[in-house]
Amino acid sequence: QVQLTESGGGSVQTGGSLRLSCAVSRSAYDRKYLGWFRQAPGKSREAVATIFDGYTNYAEAVKGRFTISQENAEYTLYLQMNSLQVEDTAMYYCATGRSWKGGRWSDSSEYKHWGHGTQVIVSS
Repeated sequence: QVQLTESGGGSVQTGGSLRLSCAVSRSAYDRKYLGWFRQAPGKSREAVATIFDGYTNYAEAVKGRFTISQENAEYTLYLQMNSLQVEDTAMYYCATGRSWKGGRWSDSSEYKHWGHGTQVIVSS
């Protein structure tokens, strides 16, 4: 059974930190294709950080502040978020597996399995 479960979201003030976790079922875990996306109210889903074909990628807006990591033995994906800003407020989703639709690392359509999300709220 495919299952992705995010946790670690919450409410913090600007400058604070959060660590998101995504527990992935063994059958769905793909160590070369994993990622974090986010969606703010009224906006489309956007890539935050991914491991795509084994390479790490970050959106410009989070470079230097967020770090994606994986623990393959535990089938878990992490996102360490530091120096959080109000603009980081969104629902954060983890994804795994490649759909092979010819897209780039930042295309949500390129990822096969998705979690239900964890909410991050950053206030000033």
